[in-house]
Amino acid sequence: MKFNKLKYAVLFGAVTLVSCNKYLDTAPDNRTEINSVDKVAQLLATAYPEGDYYTFAEAASDNAEDKGSGVGTLSDVSSKPYYWDDVLGADRGSPSNYWNTCYQAISAANQALEAIETNNFGTSALPYKGEALVARAYAHFMLVTFYAKAYVIGGANDSPGIPYVTSPETVVIKQYDRETVAATYQKIEKDLTDGMALLSASAYKVPKYHFTPAAAHAFAARFYLFKGEWQKVVDHVSLISTENFASIIRPINGALYDMSSEDFRAAFTRSDQKYNLLIINLYSSYQRLTSPRYGYGETLVKMFGTGTNITGKAFANKILFYTKPSYTTYKYKEYFYVTNQVSNIGITYLMSPALTTDEALMNRAEAYARLGQFDKSLADINTGLAAYVRGYTPSDAATLAKISTYYGITDPKDGLIKLILDTKKAQFLQEGIRWFDILRTRMTVKHNIIDAQGNETFIELKADDNKRVFQIPEEARLSGVPLNPR
Repeated sequence: MKFNKLKYAVLFGAVTLVSCNKYLDTAPDNRTEINSVDKVAQLLATAYPEGDYYTFAEAASDNAEDKGSGVGTLSDVSSKPYYWDDVLGADRGSPSNYWNTCYQAISAANQALEAIETNNFGTSALPYKGEALVARAYAHFMLVTFYAKAYVIGGANDSPGIPYVTSPETVVIKQYDRETVAATYQKIEKDLTDGMALLSASAYKVPKYHFTPAAAHAFAARFYLFKGEWQKVVDHVSLISTENFASIIRPINGALYDMSSEDFRAAFTRSDQKYNLLIINLYSSYQRLTSPRYGYGETLVKMFGTGTNITGKAFANKILFYTKPSYTTYKYKEYFYVTNQVSNIGITYLMSPALTTDEALMNRAEAYARLGQFDKSLADINTGLAAYVRGYTPSDAATLAKISTYYGITDPKDGLIKLILDTKKAQFLQEGIRWFDILRTRMTVKHNIIDAQGNETFIELKADDNKRVFQIPEEARLSGVPLNPR
């Protein structure tokens, strides 16, 4: 049966249904009836945020630099986050757009859950109920990460969280409460735990576009890393696969290195690659942002060079540029969906590897380090380095002695964590993950500023600065949601 993809009433905003009628032209409860398991399954394809957080998360992090006056392009979505200023409007790549797409995804998950409950589909619907719960948890986690203060391990976490929405909207404007970060985390954990128990990898034609057990374990590892529950991080990562991680992480130093840039960006996000656990379709023009003034430049490219990591050798990552000093990892293959063939206009989108075995492996390495299991942490780190470093041999393996000498850090736990974070910074460049590490480890971010005369100064974003929290869309006030302080 043909099923029209629904666009749901996004929280605090109005979007359209499949018909050409605007949302406000249609009664809030006049939805397409979800009366079969097949329709639930198809509906859940829209339960993942289709917005792009790469643009603002990378620009705000230390994965960006000022290349100088007159160098590169300027746009609010990439320039304002560099200064940690609010981006007005909801253009693609903006914090407001990502907020909206997260709540669209949540709305789809809630509609699926309601349909399952109302229709009593039986056991055949259980994997989809599990997917809806985990997808709802994921979208809320991404929201609380970007739009609320970072979770403090062992802290009260009583600062404002984000509205946790668990039922479809039936009114045009509904009132919501932000509750607290602690309450938001509790609800995320409940949805995640309840949903994981129901998931099945065999429920989908293309599993990598859905929350399978493996993808859910990778998400759980990220979640518990923020919570500081280290053993749960280890346990979830260890359940991702029975294969050795050396055979399922990105072969940066192997097959990917030997590919042309065109083949590389296609392979990087393909669903048939073991390293990709969850792939989300993003309506994004991020791959076109190849030469912004504030972004990947000459200083950052040096971290891939010889002698800039503990092995003394270079990382094998692709280093591409259009005009120096504007570099790109070129990780994403852009697709173009034509909406008007006469005018040849349409929508750009890309496939985003939202959860990977590489991130999971590094998360487990950090958890082992924090648990004091240094040998296991080193084993995971060296598995990663072997896949990432050009010309790697067993003699290049990191040891506690090498780490202490390289970083000048005597505490083995601190040294291991420093090495892990540095490795992740390089390997996940232009993937947004560095911002997660900045938030949860309370790093200070320093950005250089070059004026028209070429003079360089620096600005800093410290651990408790309100601007570490991205701003909620202005229209959220209509639903009684206070904006973040500035």
